[in-house]
Amino acid sequence: MAAVKTFGERIADALVEDGLLRDTQVEELLEQQKKEGTRLLKLITDKGLVTESDMVVSMGRVLNVSPVNLARCGTVLEVAELLPRDVCQNHKVFPISRLDNKLFLAMADPLNVLAIDDVRRITKMDVSPMIASEKSILDKLNNLESSKAGTMEDIINDAADAEGLETVSEAVEQVNLDQLAASSEEAPVIKLANLILVQAIKERASDIHLEPFEKMVRLRYRVDGALIDKVPPPKNLQIALASRLKIMASLDIAERRLPQDGRMRVKVSGRDFDLRVSFLPTVHGEKCVLRVLDKSNLSASMDKLGLDPDTFRRFKSAVDAPHGLLLVTGPTGSGKTTTLYSALNELNNPEYNIVTVEDPVEFQIPGINQVPVKKEIGLTFAGALRSILRQDPDILMIGEIRDTETAEIAVEAALTGHQVLSTMHCNDAPGAITRLDDMSIAPFLISSSVILACAQRLMRRICKHCKEPVTYPASMYRDLGILENTFDGVTLYRGRGCDRCNNMGYSGRLAIVEAMTVTDEIRTAIISRKSSMEIGKIAIDQGMRTLRHVALDKVREGLTTLEQTLVMTANH
Repeated sequence: MAAVKTFGERIADALVEDGLLRDTQVEELLEQQKKEGTRLLKLITDKGLVTESDMVVSMGRVLNVSPVNLARCGTVLEVAELLPRDVCQNHKVFPISRLDNKLFLAMADPLNVLAIDDVRRITKMDVSPMIASEKSILDKLNNLESSKAGTMEDIINDAADAEGLETVSEAVEQVNLDQLAASSEEAPVIKLANLILVQAIKERASDIHLEPFEKMVRLRYRVDGALIDKVPPPKNLQIALASRLKIMASLDIAERRLPQDGRMRVKVSGRDFDLRVSFLPTVHGEKCVLRVLDKSNLSASMDKLGLDPDTFRRFKSAVDAPHGLLLVTGPTGSGKTTTLYSALNELNNPEYNIVTVEDPVEFQIPGINQVPVKKEIGLTFAGALRSILRQDPDILMIGEIRDTETAEIAVEAALTGHQVLSTMHCNDAPGAITRLDDMSIAPFLISSSVILACAQRLMRRICKHCKEPVTYPASMYRDLGILENTFDGVTLYRGRGCDRCNNMGYSGRLAIVEAMTVTDEIRTAIISRKSSMEIGKIAIDQGMRTLRHVALDKVREGLTTLEQTLVMTANH
């Protein structure tokens, strides 16, 4: 008698029938399930073998329950409010619509009889279950909560009716501290601060800029590297809004003459986000910039960085080396720290004592000792590094090599059996060598310590929802210094612009990296104090792929545009 298949196995069979999984994949997953005891469906989704929407369709077919795409369903407020938020959250359900006494209910688990009974008891209605992914249900619940907070226009109207809020036209120094604290707790101010943060996170902004001017306050979000203007907050809430953000970041609301830095943590759509907050006094008040630190942007391992095979091999070889200095260079906001964190995640195991010194610590990683620089009390990069070297470290990560003292300690650590990872500000991989030379590090020390130098940029990715073929003029190829037949037989794309990408044509970013392994020939060039251009030529002859070459490959793959290549690799 054949064994009765489990629910997970029946779903797996349906996925095979639908052409979404292969029989061999299912066999491998079943073996892994026996070893680890993990649910089969969880293994399938965790490995990214099947999308949630495809999984829902196949599950619906097996269970004979209609699937529903909540992202395309409008929200009927009076129907959504038939169930309390906590009930929906606990049972992973969302009311979609009603017909007479029947309630159509999206459920992550349509077999959950207890959930159906609870909904029937609360609403006094018959329940018709439909299946949806758990993520889409939670997103729908969070979107419903956000919509209740109101829009910027609602807050502006509330602010017009609010009394006792301080206006900026008065002398800033004469603001009463008690009034300031009270005004920051007013409903319009709290709503405004929350709305600004929630909107920014939902639009995937990396930074929020609040800039005071004489007659207005400008609000801008940096999305995929570009600043985008948003609806400006009311001018009369300027001081109260700044005070509210300071309270959230545990800063001094009375201090408005000196710069201040702080941190806060917020929860949006069920996820925690850390925000780094910076206040800077200007002529018309305090400018505030909030950096959104999203841990989900961290790659769990290096193979998820999207590196081409040759660059990945060079990078992996350097990370696996027992000692030496690995440098990642590039401008601010080019993803250098994220790349190093991915390497640390790869190395993070109980066998190693890993210590980092950062200014500030952007992401906290369990298992790694992270030291924040505090210049105001004399804890500098160099001072922290000296103490760290007495802590028996195996691997060091230095947030940035900025001065000769830090560079000397990094090189010394690399030469005495430690693995050292760090970032620097320069344009390309060979430039990292000459930058150390400029810091008065002896060439023979540089050649003995540095094992890999990388340069990195973040290019904007074409929006997949409005992607369309494009033909470029001959002038574009001339500007890039490439032949017109470079892309013969290849279709090039651009983003037309749509609602999903704010009509920008781009959505998200991808990393391009050039990696220069320090070989014997390059060591000889370093000792001879050859220029970065000469070192670069040797590296290219030995197979290094420059930022321009890597970027053109991404264009060939249809991931980005020639315009982005020209902007991001102008000097390559």
